[in-house]
Amino acid sequence: MSEKIRVLIVDDSASVRTTLSDIISADPDLEVMATAADPYVAVERIRQEVPDVMFLDIELPRMDGITFLRKIMSQRPIPVVICSSLAQDGSDAFMQALEAGAIDVVAKPRVDTAQFLQESRMRICDAAKAAAHAKMRGLAKASPVLRAPAPDVKVEAKLTADAIIPPISDARRESLIARLPDTEPIVAIGASTGGTEALREVLEALPAGAPPILIVQHMPEKFTTAFARRLDMSCAVRVKEAEDGDLVQPGQVLIAPGNLHMLLVRNGSRYTVSIKDGPHISRHRPSVDVLFRSTAQAAGRNALGIILTGMGDDGARGLLEMRQMGSPTIAQDEASCVVFGMPKEAIARGGAGRTLPLSKMAGEIIAHARATTSGAKT
Repeated sequence: MSEKIRVLIVDDSASVRTTLSDIISADPDLEVMATAADPYVAVERIRQEVPDVMFLDIELPRMDGITFLRKIMSQRPIPVVICSSLAQDGSDAFMQALEAGAIDVVAKPRVDTAQFLQESRMRICDAAKAAAHAKMRGLAKASPVLRAPAPDVKVEAKLTADAIIPPISDARRESLIARLPDTEPIVAIGASTGGTEALREVLEALPAGAPPILIVQHMPEKFTTAFARRLDMSCAVRVKEAEDGDLVQPGQVLIAPGNLHMLLVRNGSRYTVSIKDGPHISRHRPSVDVLFRSTAQAAGRNALGIILTGMGDDGARGLLEMRQMGSPTIAQDEASCVVFGMPKEAIARGGAGRTLPLSKMAGEIIAHARATTSGAKT
């Protein structure tokens, strides 16, 4: 049996520490190594034993979480998951934490209903496992955290995109491919753990006239608003959190809102997005599989599908469906991934036409736009 992932919880709320401890301890692959009410206590715990993963709040006494995170990353790198409700205030602090080296961000567990508690359990445990196997700059030399390749996430009942958008038969697919008109290019991207920084690198390299881009990044509700706003400030393209009915247009990036699915809809030669509630698909809401399937059916060969770093298999089925509809598809290569889970699954299932490093993604987006636009005009 493999060694359990040891977790340190740093939060000034005793009730949050207890709830997180109960959630983590209930997972057979995880264990709570220790808890701490502030960074100074956390340092003493780390001196005694280095955790595999640290869950860290941003608002803490004696030293704020971001300052503590920067100190940890400069002295003794540890995979850190930010566990905060700060984004509910519209704060960009959690984005600063991601830029400082945090692996992922989760909302504080909600215990008001059984459904919300179960969803919190799933997100928190998945984040801990992904973080424990993430690649971090300087971590391999500083800490023994990195072990074998990331294991498959154990799942109970896992719904597919069928629960949101019906699949199509082989005959229907052939008919759609034959009748699908050439339209303006579109790009669909899916990402999870490590995706926030990966997406920033790709989007900042794009010109203002880039083709329209739809993104599903696994992130909690309300956090996506701050994420989109932060990217909009640093990119030549316009970036916003998607709203139901938004027109898909060149020079604009639409990010699926946390806790809701995003689908591409075609009206003639124009596209809009549909934002829908619904169950978790492939353990996520929003789900990459939902975006990719809707894009395959609505845009076919006009769309480029890209799957980036992340743990699990969300997006693997959908990327294959895009490829089957004639879309060029790309998976991020292992060397440039923080977690080579989602791309690995997509490659294994035959969904990725090519595998490329992150540094080449922006160039491929521009190349796709040129090729598709040229085809639409002929």
